[in-house]
Amino acid sequence: MRILLTGNNGYIGTILTEILLKKGYQVVGLDTNYYQGCQFCDSGFKIKEIKKDIRKIEKNDLKDIDAIFHLAALSNDPLGVFAPEVTDEINFKATVRLAKLAKEAGIKRFVFASSCSMYGIAGDEAVTEDSPLSPVTAYAVSKVNSERALSEMADDNFSPVFLRPGTAYGISPMLRCDLVVNNLTAWAYTTGKIKIMSDGTPWRPVIHVEDFGRGFIAALEAPTGLVHNQAFNLGQNKENYQIKDIANAVKEVIPGCEIEYTHEHGSDSRTYKVSFDKINNKLKDFFHPEWILKKGIIQLYNAFKSYGLTYEEFMEEKYIRLNQVNKLVKEKKLNKELFWTK
Repeated sequence: MRILLTGNNGYIGTILTEILLKKGYQVVGLDTNYYQGCQFCDSGFKIKEIKKDIRKIEKNDLKDIDAIFHLAALSNDPLGVFAPEVTDEINFKATVRLAKLAKEAGIKRFVFASSCSMYGIAGDEAVTEDSPLSPVTAYAVSKVNSERALSEMADDNFSPVFLRPGTAYGISPMLRCDLVVNNLTAWAYTTGKIKIMSDGTPWRPVIHVEDFGRGFIAALEAPTGLVHNQAFNLGQNKENYQIKDIANAVKEVIPGCEIEYTHEHGSDSRTYKVSFDKINNKLKDFFHPEWILKKGIIQLYNAFKSYGLTYEEFMEEKYIRLNQVNKLVKEKKLNKELFWTK
């Protein structure tokens, strides 16, 4: 089976590519490569890759493709603030265009990387896939709009599946340190302080990057009747934490570090505790997560020690997506629409 994986050179995409290859799938990647040169470690594999902005994809790019894993996006809230209109163009409009081309090409299974961030301000009660959506950022709005548009396209010949993961964490060849678990662990390792910008009370579901990949495989391998045109929160119920709980877990793993509350972001309004009953019941024969938070923090700590991560490297563009895109814009390598200038 031949899978088109958009965003294959990203934090999730490199891990998902490896999982797919190990399971015997053929993988064709598509990536614009904003983060070329930002590798944490070598991926150790080579695949066929289409080097192209997702907004420029053509039907010919989908030749001989059997299913699509769609990850390509401006990948977080800070980038959404930096470029809200471009976030809409890439995350929403390009997603719909890709889906239309896929449908025309007869590609039935379309697994879409959505987000739990679309629940926005949800309080302390665990939200389900049927709970009201309350997106508060351009990034989250783009995911809501994409899900709705793809759902309207669903029929007997086109079967979208929407995975709403918690915040990813863990080591990847394309490491990100702008994700909460990775960020707090990097602060602790490089400075001895776990820096929390809010008051630490918001809830966040988290998921290891490898379990994120396992969720995509489950959405591909499950029978159509189990997943057709459905959303699944992707994660585990025990992996819901308040930010302060994550900080305390980091403190337990990394010796000698202290927690520092800066309160510069006040009480973060985004808070969502998420129920993962649906995926762990309905897809129990296909989705088998293997990671928990503390195990992931130990993995990060050991990798940071082995690599020798420095504070300067942690804070610059290499592992912070907004910093890298901003750098490319300032160097005029990307224009204001975030297309490559050459």
